[in-house]
Amino acid sequence: MTTNAELLARYRAVLPGFLNPLHSNPIAIDRGEGSYVFDLDGGRYLDWFGGVLTTMIGHNNPAVVAAVTEQASKVMHTSTLYLSEPMISLAEEIARLSGIADARVFFTTSGTEANETALMLATNHRGSNEILALRNSYHGRSFSTLAVTGNRHWAASSLSGLNVSFVQNGYRMRSPFGSELNDDDYTDACVADLSQVIDMTTTGRVAAMIAEPIQGVGGFVTPPDGFFGAMKKVLDNNDILFISDEVQTGWGRTGDHFWGYEAHGIVPDMITFAKGVGNGASLAGVVASAEIMDSMTATTFSTFGGNPMVTAAGLATVGEVVSKNLQGNAKAQGTRLRAALDAAGASTPWIAEVRGRGLMQAIEICHDNSLEADPAKTAAFLDACKDEGLLLGKGGIYGNVIRIAPMLNVTDAELDEGITAITRAIASL
Repeated sequence: MTTNAELLARYRAVLPGFLNPLHSNPIAIDRGEGSYVFDLDGGRYLDWFGGVLTTMIGHNNPAVVAAVTEQASKVMHTSTLYLSEPMISLAEEIARLSGIADARVFFTTSGTEANETALMLATNHRGSNEILALRNSYHGRSFSTLAVTGNRHWAASSLSGLNVSFVQNGYRMRSPFGSELNDDDYTDACVADLSQVIDMTTTGRVAAMIAEPIQGVGGFVTPPDGFFGAMKKVLDNNDILFISDEVQTGWGRTGDHFWGYEAHGIVPDMITFAKGVGNGASLAGVVASAEIMDSMTATTFSTFGGNPMVTAAGLATVGEVVSKNLQGNAKAQGTRLRAALDAAGASTPWIAEVRGRGLMQAIEICHDNSLEADPAKTAAFLDACKDEGLLLGKGGIYGNVIRIAPMLNVTDAELDEGITAITRAIASL
Protein backbone atom coordinates (compact mmCIF):
# COMPACT_ATOMS: atom_id res chain seq x y z
CA MET A 1 0.00 0.00 0.00
CA THR A 2 1.23 3.52 -0.81
CA THR A 3 2.68 5.47 2.14
CA ASN A 4 2.70 9.19 2.91
CA ALA A 5 6.41 9.38 2.05
CA GLU A 6 6.01 7.55 -1.28
CA LEU A 7 3.15 9.80 -2.33
CA LEU A 8 5.16 12.91 -1.37
CA ALA A 9 7.98 11.79 -3.69
CA ARG A 10 5.49 11.42 -6.55
CA TYR A 11 3.96 14.80 -5.66
CA ARG A 12 7.37 16.48 -5.88
CA ALA A 13 8.14 14.79 -9.18
CA VAL A 14 5.01 15.77 -11.11
CA LEU A 15 3.40 18.85 -9.52
CA PRO A 16 4.77 22.41 -9.79
CA GLY A 17 7.32 23.67 -7.30
CA PHE A 18 5.08 26.52 -6.15
CA LEU A 19 2.79 23.96 -4.50
CA ASN A 20 3.83 23.19 -0.94
CA PRO A 21 1.94 20.84 1.38
CA LEU A 22 1.58 21.74 5.04
CA HIS A 23 3.87 20.22 7.69
CA SER A 24 7.51 19.18 7.66
CA ASN A 25 6.29 15.60 7.14
CA PRO A 26 3.20 15.99 4.92
CA ILE A 27 0.33 13.54 5.13
CA ALA A 28 -1.95 12.12 2.46
CA ILE A 29 -5.57 12.16 3.55
CA ASP A 30 -7.01 8.82 2.48
CA ARG A 31 -10.55 9.13 3.86
CA GLY A 32 -12.68 11.15 6.24
CA GLU A 33 -15.53 10.59 8.64
CA GLY A 34 -17.25 13.54 10.27
CA SER A 35 -14.65 15.77 11.90
CA TYR A 36 -11.87 13.20 11.44
CA VAL A 37 -9.54 12.23 8.61
CA PHE A 38 -7.23 9.24 8.22
CA ASP A 39 -3.89 9.20 6.39
CA LEU A 40 -2.22 6.47 4.35
CA ASP A 41 -0.06 5.40 7.29
CA GLY A 42 -3.06 4.80 9.54
CA GLY A 43 -2.92 8.12 11.40
CA ARG A 44 -6.17 9.61 12.68
CA TYR A 45 -6.59 13.39 12.96
CA LEU A 46 -9.23 15.80 14.15
CA ASP A 47 -9.64 18.10 11.15
CA TRP A 48 -9.97 21.76 12.16
CA PHE A 49 -9.04 23.21 8.79
CA GLY A 50 -11.42 21.33 6.52
CA GLY A 51 -9.44 21.70 3.31
CA VAL A 52 -9.22 25.47 3.92
CA LEU A 53 -12.68 25.98 5.47
CA THR A 54 -14.31 23.98 2.68
CA THR A 55 -15.45 20.71 4.23
CA MET A 56 -17.81 22.68 6.45
CA ILE A 57 -20.22 20.11 7.87
CA GLY A 58 -18.02 17.04 8.08
CA HIS A 59 -16.40 14.51 5.81
CA ASN A 60 -18.64 11.86 4.30
CA ASN A 61 -21.71 13.79 5.48
CA PRO A 62 -24.69 11.46 4.88
CA ALA A 63 -27.02 14.16 3.52
CA VAL A 64 -24.43 15.46 1.06
CA VAL A 65 -23.30 12.00 -0.03
CA ALA A 66 -26.91 10.93 -0.65
CA ALA A 67 -27.65 14.07 -2.68
CA VAL A 68 -24.53 13.70 -4.82
CA THR A 69 -25.07 9.96 -5.34
CA GLU A 70 -28.67 10.43 -6.40
CA GLN A 71 -27.82 13.23 -8.83
CA ALA A 72 -24.78 11.39 -10.24
CA SER A 73 -26.99 8.42 -11.07
CA LYS A 74 -29.22 10.73 -13.17
CA VAL A 75 -26.95 13.23 -14.91
CA MET A 76 -23.65 14.70 -13.73
CA HIS A 77 -23.22 17.62 -16.10
CA THR A 78 -25.24 19.88 -18.37
CA SER A 79 -23.79 23.48 -18.17
CA THR A 80 -25.78 26.70 -17.79
CA LEU A 81 -26.98 26.34 -21.40
CA TYR A 82 -29.68 23.97 -20.13
CA LEU A 83 -32.27 24.22 -17.39
CA SER A 84 -31.21 22.45 -14.21
CA GLU A 85 -33.50 22.09 -11.22
CA PRO A 86 -30.70 21.74 -8.62
CA MET A 87 -29.02 24.90 -9.97
CA ILE A 88 -32.24 26.90 -9.99
CA SER A 89 -33.34 25.64 -6.56
CA LEU A 90 -30.00 26.51 -4.98
CA ALA A 91 -30.01 29.93 -6.65
CA GLU A 92 -33.47 30.59 -5.20
CA GLU A 93 -32.31 29.64 -1.71
CA ILE A 94 -29.10 31.70 -1.87
CA ALA A 95 -30.99 34.70 -3.24
CA ARG A 96 -33.41 34.41 -0.32
CA LEU A 97 -30.61 34.18 2.22
CA SER A 98 -28.46 36.92 0.69
CA GLY A 99 -30.38 39.96 1.91
CA ILE A 100 -29.97 41.61 -1.51
CA ALA A 101 -33.20 42.85 -3.07
CA ASP A 102 -34.21 41.40 -6.45
CA ALA A 103 -31.17 39.15 -6.27
CA ARG A 104 -29.69 37.15 -9.12
CA VAL A 105 -27.12 34.37 -8.67
CA PHE A 106 -24.36 33.33 -11.07
CA PHE A 107 -22.51 30.13 -10.20
CA THR A 108 -18.79 29.55 -10.71
CA THR A 109 -16.34 26.84 -9.67
CA SER A 110 -14.08 28.69 -7.23
CA GLY A 111 -13.77 31.78 -5.06
CA THR A 112 -11.20 33.19 -7.47
CA GLU A 113 -13.65 32.94 -10.35
CA ALA A 114 -16.47 34.35 -8.21
CA ASN A 115 -14.41 37.42 -7.30
CA GLU A 116 -13.23 37.78 -10.90
CA THR A 117 -16.88 37.82 -11.99
CA ALA A 118 -17.84 40.37 -9.34
CA LEU A 119 -15.04 42.68 -10.50
CA MET A 120 -16.17 42.26 -14.11
CA LEU A 121 -19.74 43.14 -13.12
CA ALA A 122 -18.65 46.21 -11.15
CA THR A 123 -16.43 47.59 -13.91
CA ASN A 124 -19.18 47.04 -16.48
CA HIS A 125 -21.85 48.61 -14.30
CA ARG A 126 -19.80 51.69 -13.46
CA GLY A 127 -17.80 51.99 -16.68
CA SER A 128 -14.56 52.23 -14.70
CA ASN A 129 -11.55 50.04 -14.04
CA GLU A 130 -10.74 51.69 -10.69
CA ILE A 131 -11.11 49.43 -7.65
CA LEU A 132 -10.54 49.89 -3.93
CA ALA A 133 -9.25 46.99 -1.85
CA LEU A 134 -7.89 46.47 1.65
CA ARG A 135 -4.33 45.91 2.72
CA ASN A 136 -3.58 42.36 3.92
CA SER A 137 -6.42 41.00 1.76
CA TYR A 138 -6.59 37.88 -0.39
CA HIS A 139 -9.16 37.39 -3.16
CA GLY A 140 -7.73 34.74 -5.49
CA ARG A 141 -4.97 33.73 -7.90
CA SER A 142 -6.11 35.16 -11.27
CA PHE A 143 -4.75 38.41 -12.75
CA SER A 144 -7.65 40.56 -11.50
CA THR A 145 -8.01 38.93 -8.08
CA LEU A 146 -4.26 39.12 -7.49
CA ALA A 147 -4.45 42.81 -8.37
CA VAL A 148 -6.86 43.39 -5.47
CA THR A 149 -4.88 41.17 -3.08
CA GLY A 150 -2.94 43.25 -0.58
CA ASN A 151 -0.43 40.62 0.48
CA ARG A 152 3.03 40.48 -1.12
CA HIS A 153 3.43 36.80 -0.32
CA TRP A 154 0.74 35.99 -2.90
CA ALA A 155 1.80 38.58 -5.51
CA ALA A 156 2.63 36.26 -8.41
CA SER A 157 2.20 39.07 -10.93
CA SER A 158 1.81 42.84 -11.05
CA LEU A 159 0.00 42.73 -14.39
CA SER A 160 -3.67 43.73 -14.43
CA GLY A 161 -6.28 45.66 -16.31
CA LEU A 162 -7.46 47.19 -13.05
CA ASN A 163 -6.30 50.38 -11.36
CA VAL A 164 -6.28 49.46 -7.67
CA SER A 165 -5.86 51.63 -4.58
CA PHE A 166 -5.44 50.03 -1.16
CA VAL A 167 -6.93 51.37 2.07
CA GLN A 168 -6.30 50.54 5.71
CA ASN A 169 -8.03 47.47 7.13
CA GLY A 170 -9.09 46.10 10.50
CA TYR A 171 -5.65 44.71 11.42
CA ARG A 172 -5.26 46.86 14.50
CA MET A 173 -2.28 44.92 15.86
CA ARG A 174 -0.10 46.03 12.93
CA SER A 175 -1.86 49.25 11.98
CA PRO A 176 0.12 52.49 11.51
CA PHE A 177 -2.65 54.08 13.56
CA GLY A 178 -1.53 52.01 16.54
CA SER A 179 -3.30 49.33 18.53
CA GLU A 180 -4.33 51.59 21.41
CA LEU A 181 -7.35 53.22 19.74
CA ASN A 182 -10.81 52.10 20.83
CA ASP A 183 -13.18 50.60 18.26
CA ASP A 184 -14.86 53.86 17.27
CA ASP A 185 -11.64 55.84 16.97
CA TYR A 186 -9.93 53.10 15.01
CA THR A 187 -12.87 52.86 12.62
CA ASP A 188 -12.87 56.65 12.21
CA ALA A 189 -9.16 56.61 11.34
CA CYS A 190 -9.66 53.96 8.65
CA VAL A 191 -12.69 55.77 7.23
CA ALA A 192 -10.63 58.97 7.02
CA ASP A 193 -7.96 57.02 5.17
CA LEU A 194 -10.59 55.70 2.76
CA SER A 195 -11.80 59.22 2.00
CA GLN A 196 -8.25 60.42 1.43
CA VAL A 197 -7.41 57.49 -0.84
CA ILE A 198 -10.46 58.28 -2.98
CA ASP A 199 -9.58 61.97 -3.11
CA MET A 200 -5.85 61.54 -3.74
CA THR A 201 -5.34 58.33 -5.71
CA THR A 202 -8.42 57.96 -7.94
CA THR A 203 -10.28 59.94 -10.59
CA GLY A 204 -13.34 59.94 -8.34
CA ARG A 205 -15.14 57.45 -10.57
CA VAL A 206 -14.38 54.22 -8.74
CA ALA A 207 -16.27 51.06 -9.68
CA ALA A 208 -16.22 49.19 -6.36
CA MET A 209 -14.49 48.31 -3.13
CA ILE A 210 -13.96 44.61 -2.43
CA ALA A 211 -13.38 43.42 1.14
CA GLU A 212 -13.52 40.30 3.29
CA PRO A 213 -15.57 40.89 6.48
CA ILE A 214 -12.87 38.82 8.21
CA GLN A 215 -9.63 38.49 6.27
CA GLY A 216 -9.07 34.77 5.81
CA VAL A 217 -5.64 34.12 4.32
CA GLY A 218 -4.50 37.34 6.02
CA GLY A 219 -4.86 35.59 9.37
CA PHE A 220 -8.54 35.88 10.38
CA VAL A 221 -8.17 39.63 10.93
CA THR A 222 -11.43 40.78 12.51
CA PRO A 223 -12.41 44.47 12.37
CA PRO A 224 -14.67 46.18 14.93
CA ASP A 225 -18.40 45.75 14.44
CA GLY A 226 -19.75 48.55 12.26
CA PHE A 227 -16.39 49.03 10.51
CA PHE A 228 -17.72 48.40 7.01
CA GLY A 229 -20.96 50.20 7.80
CA ALA A 230 -18.97 53.37 8.37
CA MET A 231 -16.93 52.76 5.23
CA LYS A 232 -20.04 52.14 3.15
CA LYS A 233 -21.33 55.62 3.95
CA VAL A 234 -18.28 57.04 2.17
CA LEU A 235 -18.70 54.56 -0.68
CA ASP A 236 -22.38 55.45 -1.11
CA ASN A 237 -21.58 59.16 -1.14
CA ASN A 238 -19.17 58.49 -4.01
CA ASP A 239 -21.44 56.02 -5.86
CA ILE A 240 -19.00 53.16 -5.28
CA LEU A 241 -20.29 49.58 -5.11
CA PHE A 242 -19.38 47.35 -2.15
CA ILE A 243 -18.45 43.71 -2.81
CA SER A 244 -18.45 41.50 0.29
CA ASP A 245 -16.11 38.55 -0.22
CA GLU A 246 -17.85 35.91 1.90
CA VAL A 247 -15.77 33.01 0.61
CA GLN A 248 -14.66 32.14 4.15
CA THR A 249 -17.14 33.99 6.39
CA GLY A 250 -20.40 32.78 4.82
CA TRP A 251 -22.96 30.19 5.89
CA GLY A 252 -22.98 30.93 9.62
CA ARG A 253 -19.31 30.29 10.44
CA THR A 254 -18.97 33.46 12.52
CA GLY A 255 -21.81 32.30 14.78
CA ASP A 256 -23.34 35.70 15.38
CA HIS A 257 -24.45 36.07 11.77
CA PHE A 258 -25.16 34.01 8.67
CA TRP A 259 -22.97 36.36 6.58
CA GLY A 260 -19.94 38.28 7.77
CA TYR A 261 -21.31 41.57 6.43
CA GLU A 262 -24.18 41.46 8.93
CA ALA A 263 -21.84 42.53 11.76
CA HIS A 264 -21.66 45.93 10.10
CA GLY A 265 -25.30 46.94 9.73
CA ILE A 266 -25.27 47.02 5.94
CA VAL A 267 -26.32 45.07 2.87
CA PRO A 268 -23.58 44.88 0.22
CA ASP A 269 -24.18 45.46 -3.46
CA MET A 270 -22.62 42.10 -4.27
CA ILE A 271 -21.72 38.96 -2.35
CA THR A 272 -19.21 36.36 -3.48
CA PHE A 273 -19.27 32.89 -1.96
CA ALA A 274 -17.38 29.57 -2.26
CA LYS A 275 -15.57 27.18 0.11
CA GLY A 276 -18.06 25.58 2.51
CA VAL A 277 -21.23 25.93 0.46
CA GLY A 278 -20.54 22.66 -1.39
CA ASN A 279 -18.93 20.89 1.59
CA GLY A 280 -16.04 19.93 -0.69
CA ALA A 281 -17.74 20.16 -4.08
CA SER A 282 -16.37 22.81 -6.48
CA LEU A 283 -19.13 25.37 -5.99
CA ALA A 284 -18.95 29.15 -5.80
CA GLY A 285 -20.72 32.20 -7.17
CA VAL A 286 -21.85 35.81 -7.08
CA VAL A 287 -25.07 37.38 -5.81
CA ALA A 288 -26.08 40.83 -7.06
CA SER A 289 -29.22 42.74 -7.86
CA ALA A 290 -30.75 42.27 -11.31
CA GLU A 291 -29.67 45.81 -12.20
CA ILE A 292 -26.00 45.07 -11.54
CA MET A 293 -26.01 41.51 -12.86
CA ASP A 294 -27.71 42.46 -16.11
CA SER A 295 -25.27 45.32 -16.79
CA MET A 296 -22.99 42.73 -18.38
CA THR A 297 -24.48 42.26 -21.83
CA ALA A 298 -21.76 40.23 -23.54
CA THR A 299 -22.49 36.58 -24.24
CA THR A 300 -21.51 34.69 -21.09
CA PHE A 301 -22.08 31.22 -19.70
CA SER A 302 -20.29 28.78 -17.43
CA THR A 303 -19.33 25.26 -18.44
CA PHE A 304 -19.02 23.91 -14.90
CA GLY A 305 -20.65 26.65 -12.80
CA GLY A 306 -24.02 25.45 -11.52
CA ASN A 307 -23.21 21.84 -12.36
CA PRO A 308 -26.19 19.65 -11.31
CA MET A 309 -24.08 17.39 -9.10
CA VAL A 310 -22.31 20.16 -7.19
CA THR A 311 -25.46 22.25 -6.77
CA ALA A 312 -27.17 19.16 -5.37
CA ALA A 313 -24.32 19.05 -2.84
CA GLY A 314 -24.88 22.75 -2.17
CA LEU A 315 -28.60 22.29 -1.57
CA ALA A 316 -27.89 19.50 0.90
CA THR A 317 -25.18 21.51 2.67
CA VAL A 318 -27.22 24.69 3.05
CA GLY A 319 -30.20 22.57 4.11
CA GLU A 320 -28.15 21.00 6.90
CA VAL A 321 -26.79 24.37 8.05
CA VAL A 322 -30.23 25.97 8.22
CA SER A 323 -32.37 23.07 9.46
CA LYS A 324 -29.92 22.02 12.19
CA ASN A 325 -29.05 25.59 13.28
CA LEU A 326 -25.35 25.05 12.74
CA GLN A 327 -24.90 28.81 12.99
CA GLY A 328 -26.08 28.53 16.59
CA ASN A 329 -23.61 25.70 17.19
CA ALA A 330 -20.84 27.85 15.69
CA LYS A 331 -21.74 30.59 18.18
CA ALA A 332 -21.83 28.29 21.22
CA GLN A 333 -18.76 26.22 20.38
CA GLY A 334 -16.87 29.27 19.14
CA THR A 335 -17.42 30.93 22.52
CA ARG A 336 -15.98 27.89 24.31
CA LEU A 337 -13.04 27.68 21.91
CA ARG A 338 -12.24 31.38 22.26
CA ALA A 339 -12.24 31.20 26.07
CA ALA A 340 -9.70 28.37 25.96
CA LEU A 341 -7.51 30.18 23.41
CA ASP A 342 -7.62 33.42 25.40
CA ALA A 343 -6.50 31.55 28.52
CA ALA A 344 -3.64 29.90 26.62
CA GLY A 345 -2.61 33.20 25.07
CA ALA A 346 -2.54 35.02 28.39
CA SER A 347 0.08 32.62 29.76
CA THR A 348 2.20 32.13 26.62
CA PRO A 349 4.73 34.88 25.80
CA TRP A 350 4.97 33.96 22.11
CA ILE A 351 1.23 34.24 21.46
CA ALA A 352 0.90 37.90 20.50
CA GLU A 353 -2.82 37.90 19.81
CA VAL A 354 -5.89 35.68 19.75
CA ARG A 355 -8.66 36.90 17.44
CA GLY A 356 -11.60 35.81 15.33
CA ARG A 357 -15.29 35.12 15.61
CA GLY A 358 -17.33 31.95 16.06
CA LEU A 359 -15.59 28.96 14.54
CA MET A 360 -13.05 31.16 12.79
CA GLN A 361 -10.30 31.76 15.34
CA ALA A 362 -6.61 32.58 15.02
CA ILE A 363 -3.41 32.68 17.05
CA GLU A 364 -0.68 35.10 15.93
CA ILE A 365 2.76 33.84 16.92
CA CYS A 366 5.68 36.22 17.52
CA HIS A 367 8.98 36.20 19.35
CA ASP A 368 8.44 36.38 23.10
CA ASN A 369 6.61 39.50 24.27
CA SER A 370 7.00 41.29 20.93
CA LEU A 371 5.29 41.90 17.60
CA GLU A 372 8.16 40.42 15.60
CA ALA A 373 6.67 37.58 13.57
CA ASP A 374 8.04 34.10 14.24
CA PRO A 375 7.16 31.90 11.23
CA ALA A 376 9.57 29.17 12.36
CA LYS A 377 7.78 28.70 15.67
CA THR A 378 4.46 28.86 13.83
CA ALA A 379 5.50 25.95 11.62
CA ALA A 380 6.75 24.07 14.68
CA PHE A 381 3.43 24.64 16.45
CA LEU A 382 1.50 23.43 13.40
CA ASP A 383 3.59 20.24 13.42
CA ALA A 384 3.18 19.86 17.17
CA CYS A 385 -0.60 19.99 16.79
CA LYS A 386 -0.41 17.35 14.05
CA ASP A 387 1.63 15.17 16.38
CA GLU A 388 -1.21 15.56 18.90
CA GLY A 389 -3.71 14.43 16.27
CA LEU A 390 -5.05 17.86 15.28
CA LEU A 391 -4.89 19.51 11.83
CA LEU A 392 -4.89 23.32 11.73
CA GLY A 393 -4.10 25.88 9.01
CA LYS A 394 -1.60 28.65 8.60
CA GLY A 395 -1.78 32.19 7.19
CA GLY A 396 -0.95 35.80 7.90
CA ILE A 397 1.17 38.18 5.89
CA TYR A 398 4.33 36.83 7.56
CA GLY A 399 3.24 33.20 7.72
CA ASN A 400 2.96 33.42 11.50
CA VAL A 401 -0.77 32.96 12.12
CA ILE A 402 -2.45 29.67 13.00
CA ARG A 403 -5.97 29.40 11.57
CA ILE A 404 -8.47 27.33 13.55
CA ALA A 405 -11.75 26.43 11.84
CA PRO A 406 -13.64 23.39 13.20
CA MET A 407 -16.63 21.94 11.37
CA LEU A 408 -19.85 23.87 11.98
CA ASN A 409 -21.34 20.73 13.55
CA VAL A 410 -18.38 20.14 15.89
CA THR A 411 -19.45 18.36 19.09
CA ASP A 412 -18.61 19.11 22.72
CA ALA A 413 -16.32 16.07 22.87
CA GLU A 414 -14.51 17.04 19.68
CA LEU A 415 -14.03 20.58 20.91
CA ASP A 416 -12.57 19.33 24.18
CA GLU A 417 -10.25 17.01 22.27
CA GLY A 418 -9.01 19.83 20.05
CA ILE A 419 -8.46 22.22 22.94
CA THR A 420 -6.46 19.54 24.75
CA ALA A 421 -4.30 19.00 21.67
CA ILE A 422 -3.61 22.74 21.35
CA THR A 423 -2.75 23.00 25.05
CA ARG A 424 -0.31 20.10 24.79
CA ALA A 425 1.26 21.49 21.63
CA ILE A 426 1.85 24.84 23.35
CA ALA A 427 3.46 23.08 26.31
CA SER A 428 5.71 21.04 23.99
CA LEU A 429 7.23 24.26 22.60
